[in-house]
Amino acid sequence: MARRVGIYTRISRDDEGEALGISRQKQDCERLADLRSWQAVKVYEDNDVSAFKRNVVREEFELMLKDLRAGLIDGIVAYDLDRLARQPRDLERLIEIYDERPRLEFATVTNDINIGTPDGRTMARIMVAFANKSSHDASRRIQRKHLELAQQGKDSGGPAPYGWRKDDRTKVDPEAAKAIREAQREILAGVRIGTIRTRWQEQGLGNPRAGTKRMAHHHVEHILTNPRLVGYRTYHGEILYGEDGRPVRGEWEPINTLDEWEAVCAAIAERKQKHPGKMLARKYLLSGIARCGLCKTKIRGQVNQKWQPGSKAARFTYQCSVVNGGCGKVGRVGDRVDKLIAQLVFEEQRARAAVTAVPVDQRWPKDAELEQVNKDIAQLVEAERSKQITVATLLQLLPAKERERDELKLERARFYKEQKQAEAKGEARDMTVDEFLALPVERQQEIVLHSLSAVIIHPAGRGRRKFDPSLIEPVWR
Repeated sequence: MARRVGIYTRISRDDEGEALGISRQKQDCERLADLRSWQAVKVYEDNDVSAFKRNVVREEFELMLKDLRAGLIDGIVAYDLDRLARQPRDLERLIEIYDERPRLEFATVTNDINIGTPDGRTMARIMVAFANKSSHDASRRIQRKHLELAQQGKDSGGPAPYGWRKDDRTKVDPEAAKAIREAQREILAGVRIGTIRTRWQEQGLGNPRAGTKRMAHHHVEHILTNPRLVGYRTYHGEILYGEDGRPVRGEWEPINTLDEWEAVCAAIAERKQKHPGKMLARKYLLSGIARCGLCKTKIRGQVNQKWQPGSKAARFTYQCSVVNGGCGKVGRVGDRVDKLIAQLVFEEQRARAAVTAVPVDQRWPKDAELEQVNKDIAQLVEAERSKQITVATLLQLLPAKERERDELKLERARFYKEQKQAEAKGEARDMTVDEFLALPVERQQEIVLHSLSAVIIHPAGRGRRKFDPSLIEPVWR
């Protein structure tokens, strides 16, 4: 009875996606199986998959090991040993199975090594070790090439990041750039990344991966804070600095100015520090803001399950709930309260803006100081390079200058964050109430909390159904 063998084929890169290299390996392996009078029962194919990278799982290779251990196949035919393994640990896993089942078959097209024998295993270990070294050397050369390109500000290739044209990575895509800027303004106005992610998913923005039903939170966050937006070149996820101590500039059109980008990055970082792991989603404008006029407990919004579009019933209500520790005696129709509060807040903010207009286009006053610190760092590095000072002296002087630079950069980011936040929140003054209520709830709350610290909802009394604005008491800041 013919021995049943599996054919394993693999190629690391298939740029054309036509699997021609895999097809050639399969034909040669089938021919070798016929010469050995073996029956090829299954082909295990890992196309465009690396055997050297430790974080890559070769699904077909793993399936082949399971089938081999379970006795579903009686051996393996591969084109070359390095198609099977480039990491010694993968070879040892294969050898372990051959130890357990001594009668297993093994053959490769390009050489005559049989890991079913002691001599063959020794030679296989040597060959895989050399293949591993070859991959290490190639990886090192590629990394050095990418670093050189990065230092020159050149692009790294691959698919265009969101915000730039797919046919030219150096040119901005106007529609994508508009979506990014609008999302950044929303971040500064208090909108959560999760809200932006949901809207982008519905509108098909952000270049979501094919087949994904929901964009990842970190994917949207990276798009909005990517150093590439301001023209900075990165290497391994970090901003790359040149010999002069300044960020390397890339050869592409930026989308943000430095102050815009730093403001968004600071706002997101600050939110993470204030609310680590906390759910910030809200459904109703006055959730956490409204309080009961009797017991002063926070009032929550409650949806009306019987509400239907077009009906006169209340869509939701603000209700003092016994479950939340309240008295349960105060409630009000939600839509009317929201509209009233929006009108009062707009009136207050317009009146305040007319008296205390604050310019929002001021430049950070310490630009010259930061520029001087950067020059000092560059001069110290150049002095060590030209042997004017020793490395020991450089390492004594440099840390203090670097700390001063980092503190100034952080101060600059905070300055522009507060400026852009004030600008984003100030845009609400010119909205209508309906436009305001169409905003994401988080942004509505940021606008309201700019003027109010709480809203007291007083009881309406028995049998009274007409909405009375005098029973809604805003507590101004």
